[in-house]
Amino acid sequence: MSGIALTAPYLDTDADQLSFVLGRPAREALAVRDLTVGGLDVQLRLLGASHQVFAGPVQETVACLPGVEGGLPDTAAQDFDDWHYAFSAHVQRFGPQEFSARVARIRGRSEDHPRALYGVFPGSPEAVTALTVERESAGLSWRTWHTYPQSRRIVATHTRLEAR
Repeated sequence: MSGIALTAPYLDTDADQLSFVLGRPAREALAVRDLTVGGLDVQLRLLGASHQVFAGPVQETVACLPGVEGGLPDTAAQDFDDWHYAFSAHVQRFGPQEFSARVARIRGRSEDHPRALYGVFPGSPEAVTALTVERESAGLSWRTWHTYPQSRRIVATHTRLEAR
């Protein structure tokens, strides 16, 4: 799938403003992709303020949220009915050339992935939010990337949802 050229402004000003919450309802999305992965309905949602993933019993939001303090946890875990949910986030800063190379890899990976959604925000081809989802033996996992050209930071998240 090719990246979506977004017309909405890039609302995240920096990685430190991202928040992580579970159970939030759907926010207005710039793009949505509905999939079935391993028998579970999955919805990838690209927001003007990052992403949401709805998968089975999980509603994950990583975004700049009004009234919610910024800052992502390194890890989070929770049980939902017959499922175990595990989230991790990692933020890295890069020099100019390495940042550009990493964004190109994220775009290439998303471009070639059969279950991806990614958008490029106006103003910079390196302002990207990308999501991919994979089937795993006991459930599924998804990865997301949020790139910040102004600070050359990349936020990468990895989530696993496994049957208990």
